[in-house]
Amino acid sequence: MDDNSKATWGSRGSIYRYETDAGPRWRFNFRDANGKQSTRRGFLSRRDAQREREYVVELIRCAAGRDWGYDRLDRSPYGTSQLRSRLEVSAMNPSTESGSAAVAATSVVLASGGFADLGDEVGLASLPLSGRLPAWLTGSLVRVAPARWDVGERTLNHWFDGFAMLHLFQISDGNVSYANRFLETESYKAARDTGKIEFSEFASDPCRSIFKRVQSMFSPKVSDNTNVNLSRLGERYIAMTEAPIAVQFDARTLETVGVAYKAPGQLTTAHPHGRRSDGAMLNYAAKLGPRNHYKFFVFPPGGHRPQVVASVPVKEPAYVHSFGLTERFFVLAEFPFAVNTLKLATSGRPYIENYTWHGDRPTRFQLVDRDSGQVKHVFETDACFAFHHVNAYEMGNKLIVDICIYDDANVITELYLGRLRTGVGVTARPHLERFELDTATGAVMRERISGASFELPRINYGRNNERPYRYTWGAGFDGATGWFDEIVMIDVDERKATRWGEPGCYPGEPVFVAAPDSQVENEGVLLSVVFDAQRGTSFLLVLDAQTLSEVARADVPHHIPFGFHGQFTRS
Repeated sequence: MDDNSKATWGSRGSIYRYETDAGPRWRFNFRDANGKQSTRRGFLSRRDAQREREYVVELIRCAAGRDWGYDRLDRSPYGTSQLRSRLEVSAMNPSTESGSAAVAATSVVLASGGFADLGDEVGLASLPLSGRLPAWLTGSLVRVAPARWDVGERTLNHWFDGFAMLHLFQISDGNVSYANRFLETESYKAARDTGKIEFSEFASDPCRSIFKRVQSMFSPKVSDNTNVNLSRLGERYIAMTEAPIAVQFDARTLETVGVAYKAPGQLTTAHPHGRRSDGAMLNYAAKLGPRNHYKFFVFPPGGHRPQVVASVPVKEPAYVHSFGLTERFFVLAEFPFAVNTLKLATSGRPYIENYTWHGDRPTRFQLVDRDSGQVKHVFETDACFAFHHVNAYEMGNKLIVDICIYDDANVITELYLGRLRTGVGVTARPHLERFELDTATGAVMRERISGASFELPRINYGRNNERPYRYTWGAGFDGATGWFDEIVMIDVDERKATRWGEPGCYPGEPVFVAAPDSQVENEGVLLSVVFDAQRGTSFLLVLDAQTLSEVARADVPHHIPFGFHGQFTRS
């Protein structure tokens, strides 16, 4: 046994790795919470990767001085070099001056608690509140988030795969109530009742033979696990994902009502726009088959079936998570992360794993006329990738398109659950970038607006969507934790970023709520659900949208798993 095979964590204990004829073995010497010395030995097993990942997380937590129990110290770790390196950077007594560095080094591991399953469904009339809510802030914040990934003996593969849960914060007269409930989708009920994954998700598939895969082309089991975003359509509330089925729910009781509509294609987005004239929903779908098409459709508030208003042929459809909208155009950004649809049925891989990154291809913008449905302009620029458009608008012959841009599509790989639960941080960094499309010359000007990392963007939508704007709010990384650890406001005119952050806290999307009769664009508050890794619980954070100073927070008695999007509705 050499020195490199050992790591220690102060008085807590040590871990050794050594080789035997039967393979790698580990020995753990440690003291339990009562100070009793104990030893555990075991082989490096590869048969139970999920338990191994959980074990690594517990080891690193102990290394950081977190007294979170030792009940899993008989489980074998899984990545030798990764485990050793993480223990070495954490191998110090947290009571020393360098102890804070140990906590910082493992902060992404602490954040991994936000990917634990949540099974409890509660209804609380009042949450503990600190600070004082504005008297005008009355209404409901509803968020949807994945909340369960573990199904029987299997675990769903990706953050995006988890079964959807609704979270309702009702704000009235300075009080905040809270309730949460799983969406009773067919996908969720099948997993709950059988203990098996029965529907294909973003990056997870049921175990099926090639014959059954081909058979599913003709009678597919389309997932209705709508865990990405919500929208209000007239008096109806709907949850959405990238699969074509949208699910309606009761915004007061969180009861699942049923299918709201089915998009005209196999894929869609969970980021529709609202038509200013009548409140109709505008959205995108991809129709896959021998002839693939991008489609844009309208769904009126009282409608029952989407109406296709544009259809654009495409050979290899790009992955499209959102799109831009101006007064005249649908703005379709095609990043070079595309799929050969002829190989989908027999590939044997989950949906997203059929997409390929083509760094040698350009990013293409197509401007589709909202009235005629025709492609009016096409632009090309360097390869890049994105999930979220921020805003788009027209200025004479130019279109301004602002998007949260990644260098490539590797971020999708970095969001696999196995990585996140073991505390492997995300290295991909999104930035707010502006594309200026000149319809007269065909030129594209590309500019990074801010050096701050920036995702999950929100604007003053009712006032500024399709129009010039100045402020946007989102979640960002400060570079040390590998996860969203700050809320960022970007002034796109001044190219200036303002931040809120708190050690050990990981905020979600900040939802902007405008003050009544506000005279300026950013007058109002931000609502964000924050995971407090030190306490293992979450809270609703209320910030002043202009300064990002804290107004109030309401504590939830359990953790709320990291999610994506939500909407606020005034009473």
